[in-house]
Amino acid sequence: METTPHDLSTLYWDGHCQSVITSYGDGHHDAPHGDGLVVDTRFLRNPPEDPEQRERLLHKTGLDHEVRRYVMETPGARDLVATSAAKVRILLRDDSMKEWAGAQAYRVDVHVVCGGGRHRSVAVAEEIAADLRAAGVGVEVVHRHIRRPILPH
Repeated sequence: METTPHDLSTLYWDGHCQSVITSYGDGHHDAPHGDGLVVDTRFLRNPPEDPEQRERLLHKTGLDHEVRRYVMETPGARDLVATSAAKVRILLRDDSMKEWAGAQAYRVDVHVVCGGGRHRSVAVAEEIAADLRAAGVGVEVVHRHIRRPILPH
């Protein structure tokens, strides 16, 4: 007969959620609350010159493979992802931060911003999450404005 351990935490994987990444669009005027590492993707604005491609991508989101690939091919995107993921890993290893926040409750919040919250911020948030997961960091991703209407320019 199996008994329940006195310390229930032994039943769970140690890679609990260590980072919450929230993508959002500053054009909606309701940024995430609280402290977080802000990753600004607005400089990655790079609309396709081909009107048909621009229209097709406009109505998709950063979760779509074509949009994500397009965003990540923009100059500076890969460096932004690598630098942001490295900062999260550094903060998670920083013992002084754990003392400040409490070792068991500590996590790093990341706020990834673009204009509308549907394309660049979503794609970059997903790429940062993939990088962190590959490093063994437990990550949750929230796309705050992905379903909001497309904002006019």
